[in-house]
Amino acid sequence: MKVIKRDGHVVEYCPEKIENAIKKANAEVEEEEQATLTQIRNIIKYIERLGKKRILVEDIQDIIEMKLMAIGRYQLAKKYITYRYTRELVRKSNTTDLAIKELIDGESEYWNTENSNKNAKVVTTQRDYLAGITSTDITRRFLLPEDIVKAHDDGIIHFHDADYFAQNALHNCDLIDLEDMLQNGTNINGVMIEKPHRFLTAMTIATQIITAVNSSQYGGCTVTLTHLAPFVRLSYQALLKKYKDRKFSKADCEKYAKEDLKKEVVDGVQTFQYQINSMTTTNGQAPFLSVCMYLGETDEYKEELAMIIEEVLKQRIQGMKNEKGVYITPAFPKLLYILEEDNMNPDGKYYYLTKLAAECTAKRMVPDYISEKIMKQLKIDKNGNGQCYPCMGCRSFLTPYVDENGKPKYYGRFNQGVVTINLVDVALSSDKDMDDFWKIFDERLELCHRALQIRHKRLSKVTSDVAPILWQYGALARLKKGESIHELLHHGYSTISLGYAGLYECVKFMTGHSHTDNGVGKEFGLKVMQHMVDKCNEWKAVEDIDYSVYGTPIESTTYKFAKTLRSRFGVIKGITDRDYITNSYHVPVFEEIDAFTKLKLESEFQKLSPGGAISYVETPNLSTNLDVVLELIRFIYDNIMYAELNTKLDYCQECGYTGEILIDDNLEWYCPNCGNRDHDKLNVARRTCGYIGSNFWNKGRTQEIKERVMHIDNKDLEAA
Repeated sequence: MKVIKRDGHVVEYCPEKIENAIKKANAEVEEEEQATLTQIRNIIKYIERLGKKRILVEDIQDIIEMKLMAIGRYQLAKKYITYRYTRELVRKSNTTDLAIKELIDGESEYWNTENSNKNAKVVTTQRDYLAGITSTDITRRFLLPEDIVKAHDDGIIHFHDADYFAQNALHNCDLIDLEDMLQNGTNINGVMIEKPHRFLTAMTIATQIITAVNSSQYGGCTVTLTHLAPFVRLSYQALLKKYKDRKFSKADCEKYAKEDLKKEVVDGVQTFQYQINSMTTTNGQAPFLSVCMYLGETDEYKEELAMIIEEVLKQRIQGMKNEKGVYITPAFPKLLYILEEDNMNPDGKYYYLTKLAAECTAKRMVPDYISEKIMKQLKIDKNGNGQCYPCMGCRSFLTPYVDENGKPKYYGRFNQGVVTINLVDVALSSDKDMDDFWKIFDERLELCHRALQIRHKRLSKVTSDVAPILWQYGALARLKKGESIHELLHHGYSTISLGYAGLYECVKFMTGHSHTDNGVGKEFGLKVMQHMVDKCNEWKAVEDIDYSVYGTPIESTTYKFAKTLRSRFGVIKGITDRDYITNSYHVPVFEEIDAFTKLKLESEFQKLSPGGAISYVETPNLSTNLDVVLELIRFIYDNIMYAELNTKLDYCQECGYTGEILIDDNLEWYCPNCGNRDHDKLNVARRTCGYIGSNFWNKGRTQEIKERVMHIDNKDLEAA
């Protein structure tokens, strides 16, 4: 018999533990109230005769109390209940202590793999995690209702970032308004930063702004290179003046100024890349940053912007050196390349940038691609105009917004936070009864709604003083000292996200079909998605808060959800028999499907995930076959709003092997050339949930990575 403990762990049944617990209670009562050894063992035999394969520890304790009262040992039963309650208090009080000990000892799989971009061994990360453990404890005991905490623990929902929730000032992710901060000046740590007059200075200040902003939130942030393009022109003008002052001819002035400018752009981009990857935020990692490359954002500075984009792509293709001096794939910044008419025409002026982006993708997995054409079809503002803009950090997208002057606004806006519903649990809880499914679905959505309201209300108490760089000095607003941010939480200025996970398993269990079948499964999957969209619209209409459906990037939570599902429902073939569930609306990683069919199919679901989503295809090494990359990019432009290509180019420090580091049947990483299994001597980069991770992953995510099938096959390419 297996015993399921409170935390979901399954252990072997041990009668001695029952006997010892009753004996401890025995010692607390008078002799005439004590249970005899025979009576104790009769209780144990009763439990064993139930013949259960699995039993909850709470059920065992209930039986003991019932049997003690049945034999008239009321005082003993009372003592046992007191003992049980005391043990529960001890368990609760020691949760934080135990988590801290496990973190510091470095022996916890959870902490060592909680975030693939954080190294739990280093003190900066440990400091962040220690604060997070305390925040989570406060959140669970004081800030959230018991039913929401229980639903979170049971894997019914996931209340994201509880490790930052105790501080009411922290929000999720945003688009930094670099234009405002650089053009009008800003303030970092009480130091006034005036408008820079050179590109190199602007790039340096930008990295300082990004680090300060990222330290004042817990999610990702995005900047656009468009906001840096004007400073390229300022540099050129300064360089031109230098040579004019030296009385050079007009032709020579322009020639030498352009040569110097090219060098300054190279230096500026290099400075930016080194700064972003070498600085550490208060979150214990490099700034979680995305950089947008969108020619369509400017007409006046398009040439300067193209210069920056070209250099960013060239330097990312080169990569960054590891401790061995070998160029590898850095995790940040994530690059976002907007596909538009200007750069998608093979005969066009800027197609060379798209070819460079394709080369970069084949070697470094970035940039990701946003189709201006498709996005403008999906993101319609209240003026009836289609809009195109980058995601915040990983995949979280703002909703269209028009300011008081009737102009669209995206930079300076943000997301308040996320709560995710486990769609698989909804399906399994309904036991395939469709009426029950929709009833349970609504109950769970309302649970998420209440949890999101708590997130919103906590932020609504914030004043601009708690993070001046965000709210007073231009990153998100220019509020007065002491002014509330309350208005920025309403009227569509910011969003708040209803996350979802496990659409595939949900549909598979309820219909027997994958949502990729173009039939019953797909139809049901789209209904599930539409239902969440409708609920968000209902809440928004009543509360004037922009609730939005969000395809959650559940990195470690995919493992947690899988474990809780097995604990609650047992092993169900094809549903709960893996250590992960499928992210958002994605085609499951093990399902055979070609790249073009996958992207086209997922585009229909991406439309119903307006708060954020990303699609991807797994490819072999395409660095020698860029025509295929360009063909995929063209398909993305014509068919889907946001997508990326995943490839593999790892490095073994032990033998110098470059290629794919493999995973064995025990989910251990190893070099196929020399067998090296030391994580400290393996440089592995994998797309985890839209972003690149390089510090390895938990058991569930590792299994998911191992089971990923190729959506383009090398053999097919060779045959073609």
